[in-house]
Amino acid sequence: MIGEEGAGPVDPDVEPRAPAGRGEVSPAVLGAVALGGLLGGLARYGVAQGWPAPAGGWPWPTLAVNVAGSLLIGVLMAVLAGGRAPHPLARPFLGTGFLGGFTTFSAYALEIGALAERGRIVTAAAYLVVTAVAAVAAAWAGSALARAAVRRRRTGRSGGGA
Repeated sequence: MIGEEGAGPVDPDVEPRAPAGRGEVSPAVLGAVALGGLLGGLARYGVAQGWPAPAGGWPWPTLAVNVAGSLLIGVLMAVLAGGRAPHPLARPFLGTGFLGGFTTFSAYALEIGALAERGRIVTAAAYLVVTAVAAVAAAWAGSALARAAVRRRRTGRSGGGA
C-alpha cells in the first residue's frame, strides 16, 4: 500500500497517526503475530524433526520450508488484496506471524555459513542463489495463481454448468 502523496509503503497494522518513525501496534495485532509465529515455528520444527538435514549436505528441509512459505505468502497477500476486506488480524496472524515463523531465512544464512566453514563453498553458493531465486519465484507464482483464481471467482466459473 502506498502512503499519501506517494510517500512510500504504509503498513496497515501500524497506527497511521503515530509520530514519524514510531509505529504503535495494537495489543490485538501483537497477540495475533505472536500466536501465528508460535504456530508457524512449531510447524517448521515439525518439518525439521520429520526431515532432518544431512550434516554438510544440501539443506533440503530449510529450502522446502522457505519456498513453500514464500509461495503461501504470495497466495495470502493476493487473496487478502483481491476480495472483501479481510479480518483486520488476518494478515498479522497468517502473514507476519504464521508464515513469518514458518519460513526461516535466519537458518538459511546459518546453513550457508556452516557449509562454507566445512569447505563446501560451491554448495554454499549454490544454496544461497537457489533459495533466493526459488523463494522469489514461488512468491510471484503464488500471487499470480491466487490473483487468477480471485478473478475467475469474481467473473463466475469458466466452463459449462454442473
